[in-house]
Amino acid sequence: MADDPETFEPSKLGTKQHWDDVYKRELANFEDDSEDEGEVWFGLDSVEKMVDWATENVPSSSNPYTLDIGSGNGTLSLALVEAGYPVERILGVDYSEDSVRLARSVARHRSAPALRFEASDFLTEDPPQLEGMGGSEGSWDLLLDKGTYDAIALADKNKDGSAPIDGYPARVSRLLKSGGCFLITSCNFTEEELKHKFIAPQTGLVYQ
Repeated sequence: MADDPETFEPSKLGTKQHWDDVYKRELANFEDDSEDEGEVWFGLDSVEKMVDWATENVPSSSNPYTLDIGSGNGTLSLALVEAGYPVERILGVDYSEDSVRLARSVARHRSAPALRFEASDFLTEDPPQLEGMGGSEGSWDLLLDKGTYDAIALADKNKDGSAPIDGYPARVSRLLKSGGCFLITSCNFTEEELKHKFIAPQTGLVYQ
């Protein structure tokens, strides 16, 4: 494990080109065989654990606006729908357009065509608003990350020498509603490392 995200060597897993290639291939595979929905990052067990946590802490009965950060093939968003969360209040975003195409196709195949997926870079773009929101900033009740923070940690540094991952906690803080919840699953960072990164005066986030 790393004491600081900057200790990670840049990897292809931190590049948009890699994920564009992955989802282009997985989209083609799905179009050939609708049972092949692509890889589930961290596996279905992690999806189940995240949904279980969400149902206990931000139940579907509260009608939360939920943002799936780096939604990939849409498995986590779809699991929320299956758990009873209102489909019109869930948005999956990913910076790979083929990821979005794949997620939309999988959702249609699973009879959830209203589930929304959009191409958006979480670090640089505000996610699109959902119906009934007063604006994207400070409007989300639940933010979910299953491996996206890990991938960003493997990206090359910005032109100014900063690490892209350094801007991530502030984005969470900016989008999350007061009293909202952010749930992250990581294989590169320990619980203490994540707390050190996210729980800071400038973010206003607290550990639950």
